[in-house]
Amino acid sequence: MSTPKRYTITAALPYTNGPIHIGHLAGVYVPGDIYARYLRQRGKDVAYICGSDEHGVAIPMRAKKEGVTPQDIIDKYHGIIKKSFEDFGISFDNYSRTSAEIHHKTASEFFTKLYNDGEFIEEVTEQLYDAEADQYLADRFVIGTCPKCGNEESYGDQCEKCGTSHNATDLINPKSAITGNVPTLKETKHWFLPLDKHEAFLREWILEGHKNDWKPNVLGQCKSWIDDGLRPRAVTRDLDWGIPVPVEGADGKVLYVWFDAPIGYISATKEWAAREGKNWEDYWKKDDTKLVHFIGKDNIVFHCLIFPSMLKAHGDYILPENVPANEFLNLEGNKLSTSKNWAVWLHEYLEEFPGQQDVLRYTLTANAPESKDNDFTWKDFQAKNNNELAAIFGNFINRVVVLTNKYYNGIVPTPNDFSEVDEDTLAALKEFPNIIAKSIERYRFREASQELMNLARLGNKYLADEEPWNLIKTDEERVKTIMYVALQIATALSVLSEPFVPFTSKKLKSILKTDENLQWNKVSEKEVLLPEGHQIQEGKAELLFPKIEDKTIEEQLAKLEATKKANEAANKVIEPQKETIEFDDFTKLDIRVGTILEAEKVAKTKKLLKLTVDVGIDKRTIVSGIAESFKPEDIIGQQVSVLCNLAPRKLRGVVSQGMILMTDTPDGKLAFVQPSGKVNNGEFIA
Repeated sequence: MSTPKRYTITAALPYTNGPIHIGHLAGVYVPGDIYARYLRQRGKDVAYICGSDEHGVAIPMRAKKEGVTPQDIIDKYHGIIKKSFEDFGISFDNYSRTSAEIHHKTASEFFTKLYNDGEFIEEVTEQLYDAEADQYLADRFVIGTCPKCGNEESYGDQCEKCGTSHNATDLINPKSAITGNVPTLKETKHWFLPLDKHEAFLREWILEGHKNDWKPNVLGQCKSWIDDGLRPRAVTRDLDWGIPVPVEGADGKVLYVWFDAPIGYISATKEWAAREGKNWEDYWKKDDTKLVHFIGKDNIVFHCLIFPSMLKAHGDYILPENVPANEFLNLEGNKLSTSKNWAVWLHEYLEEFPGQQDVLRYTLTANAPESKDNDFTWKDFQAKNNNELAAIFGNFINRVVVLTNKYYNGIVPTPNDFSEVDEDTLAALKEFPNIIAKSIERYRFREASQELMNLARLGNKYLADEEPWNLIKTDEERVKTIMYVALQIATALSVLSEPFVPFTSKKLKSILKTDENLQWNKVSEKEVLLPEGHQIQEGKAELLFPKIEDKTIEEQLAKLEATKKANEAANKVIEPQKETIEFDDFTKLDIRVGTILEAEKVAKTKKLLKLTVDVGIDKRTIVSGIAESFKPEDIIGQQVSVLCNLAPRKLRGVVSQGMILMTDTPDGKLAFVQPSGKVNNGEFIA
């Protein structure tokens, strides 16, 4: 399209069934925010739209789990999510919610328009039903084996392992997530969007019209779906939570969340436009508007096939120009999981790294899963801060501010004649807005972030080569020119960094006391970004990026290790009962209470402790593999259960005369099987 007059940017609506973690931020919201902030810096008319997705099966399921109402859930997590976005500088023009009256009205009107135009198929089909719960099993209310990849924990609407979307009836060996029962099939009436009717349009529009500008992962998934043959898709569900289907004979039915949710972009735009005195239709119905959806790869089918088919069927709306979907972000080698608490939650991150939102934003951008799944590690997070943000960006700014204050009391010096190096450096500086812009406009935000860092590298190299701290002793006039050039680079960084690290940009602008109207294009166009005689902030330079110590990272890794062990314990398969024994077999076991008198590690072993235990009838030596769970000095005096008549056995040269009875704890450690109170040594355990 020709140069757009305005931009409508949407970010996938997060489910309000839990807080936001780094996977959400990396996949959708930071890329969308970088794009929106960049366009605003270019003076563009932008509507960056999002909101909480408060319908669908996930909400009532969470409510049942917590013993509260669905309304309690959406109110709780809408507040947490909205605050997390604000705290991380995600600059939505409007963050709405699908429980809002304007959304219910918009979604109902959209459905009614398509219904009246004959764009739906009405069918009675057999759906999975749980008789005990007296409920149809839509989407997340059913779990079974994915028909595509064999994942045995696939949901009824989507497999989280392979990303395939399907119907609940496609699952192999389905089970109710409510009762665990095997469901039956029961007839019910629903309305379907005939995607097959739109197949030719989708093939031409996507596979031909956008083959050169959409990302390969997006095109690949679209092609796979289209080549497989599109089928009618249900737009209603048998649920008591959601937007009621606005036609007669639809009692107990609501709009399917994936019909209702993308309409949330439209209703949120209406809400924003009414507040700002704008015309919402300009942002959804004018051909000179560019619509861009930021999503994760699990939402590609909905934003590239289903929603465009809905818009096309409606007839009044523009279609997305691009859908730059990202792949998934993993955490320390494992898939992020809300249910397993395997995540870095944004609200918790800020408690442990106060004021360091930009470090996480930068790390997630520099390691974004743009073309393949990527991994977030705490060591890489530390390295991105210490070796890039602090050592390159922060170091350059610190040098410039310190030297300007030291030599000129914080006043920008008047330059003398520029050398060839100065001219080349200033010329290189003016190229960066265009270089970074090209990467952003192609949705290559990782590349753009590294180009920004290259600008800071340019500044560092310039100072390192020119050495003003040495030259000040012999050529003060030359140093004035050097510091003037360095201050121009610092000012450029304050502007060009804003989409990526907005809090740092604001802080840097405050330090330099720059012109608030200095925007992206001016960095290339203006000869002088920070004029001579300008006063910057005086006093001690503020560190933009404090160093992150090893201890801090070790604490985060320890938290994850504890989570991993808790998950392993929770998922541990209980061993089946052993073969039946006779009572006489049991009576042969001599299990007594004993007290540990002495304990020491067995030399050259990792797990073994040598114990002296008083079992009432004697004091004996027992070798036990418990050294990884207990320190020798901590178990002196502990009463334990001892199998006394076990045949002696030599372990690492020590004869062991019995066995201490142990069990596993949820955190993967061992625990003694012991009496609840003080018992005489030698008492039998029966």
